[in-house]
Amino acid sequence: MVGYIDVTQTTGQDATGQEAPAPRRKRMSRADRERQMLAVAEEVFAERGFRAAAMEEIAERCGVSKPMLYEYFGSKDGLLLACLTRARAELHEVTAAAMAEGTDPLDTLHRGLVAYYGFTESHRNSFAILQNEAIGLPHAAVEAVEATRRQQHGLIAPIMAQWAPELPEIAIEAYTEIIIGACERISLWCTTRPDVTPEQAAHYTLDFCWLGLQGLYDRAATDG
Repeated sequence: MVGYIDVTQTTGQDATGQEAPAPRRKRMSRADRERQMLAVAEEVFAERGFRAAAMEEIAERCGVSKPMLYEYFGSKDGLLLACLTRARAELHEVTAAAMAEGTDPLDTLHRGLVAYYGFTESHRNSFAILQNEAIGLPHAAVEAVEATRRQQHGLIAPIMAQWAPELPEIAIEAYTEIIIGACERISLWCTTRPDVTPEQAAHYTLDFCWLGLQGLYDRAATDG
């Protein structure tokens, strides 16, 4: 059963030749159980779509009862929100860590983009569900997706401001939003193009966005 860690498959015999009792199976901790439920739920949501996904199937794949699933998350909406909350935290962790290694604004943005596309690639099916079913998602889930965008904005905008400090704040804000929107569309496009690597996706994004921004930067420097 998925819900337990099997220590052994057979009982074996003791020194007297008598059958020894099987070692007890170790129960999952609550934290491990929750991680398991979220991983399975993400798979089912990706396979079925949020609206068609059934709590019964998620519980069965986890090897737990349906009431236990409700005990942890309250509802299917709550389970989806928990999945999104975990994904947002993981995305922030990987992109922030990658950007911290950057040597200049362009390198920092490139590293962040590769990390972002790598993350969305590893969550390819779930990402496509979020984009394609956005209208049918519960309000809390839509808000969670928007919170993720704000989170990414908070990572990108300071890099933009560092690169072009003479640009007005509203311009930095607008260009950051454009980059975020472009990344979402490229990520969705990549769900239909598995041959495109995260590195290639980052390269295409920078080719388009950075060259355009470079022209704005040059113009601002000239006007200044």
